[in-house]
Order: sequence, then structure tokens, then C-alpha cells
Amino acid sequence: MLLLRAYRENVKVIPRKRDAVYTVTDAPKPMSEDIGYRQRRYLISMGIRTACFVGAVAAAMLGAPLWLVVLLVLGALFLPYISVIFANGGREPQPTASFTDESTDRKAISGHGPEIGS
Repeated sequence: MLLLRAYRENVKVIPRKRDAVYTVTDAPKPMSEDIGYRQRRYLISMGIRTACFVGAVAAAMLGAPLWLVVLLVLGALFLPYISVIFANGGREPQPTASFTDESTDRKAISGHGPEIGS
């Protein structure tokens, strides 16, 4: 028993490299879907910008409080910049599927790794 323990302490076990496993769920969305998503987001933002501009003109003509007119004008001025930044921000990160390695489960249960000669 003492000899086996001394042997285990002196032997270096090199773990095997396993090939990477790719799944279909790891594949990103097609570029056409990503571009369509960014275009929709940009058009919605530009619609809000147009509403801010029309609202600022209407609020100024109807005698609304000055803070409301300024807020709507600022929205109309800065939304194009923000929209372009978000539209050109690149692809959205996709969640990836994760699987547990069976060998780690076995080691956790038994408490021992693979041994030479077993």
C-alpha cells in the first residue's frame, strides 16, 4: 500500500486532450437576421426621433412649458447619433449551450481519477 502511494506521488499523469464538440445551438444567427434586427431597431429609433421633432414643434406652438420643448428638441438632436452607434454596434452576443463533461461527474462521485493499469 505504501509503495502504491509513493508510486502515485511520483508519476505524472498527462491528461488526454479531447476534441472540441460543436453543436448546432452554438451557431450564430444568420447575417440576414442580424441585419434585419439592427434595421428594425434603427427605424424604431428614427420613428421616436421624428415624434420628438413633431412634438417639439407642436408643443412650442401650443405654448407648452419650455422644459418640455427643450427635452423634445434634445431627443430629436441626439437620437440619430445614438441610433447609429447601436445599429453599427455589431452582432448581438448569443448564449451558448453548455454540457457537463461526464468524466468530471465520475471523478466527483468516485473520488479517484483514472489510474494506470486499470
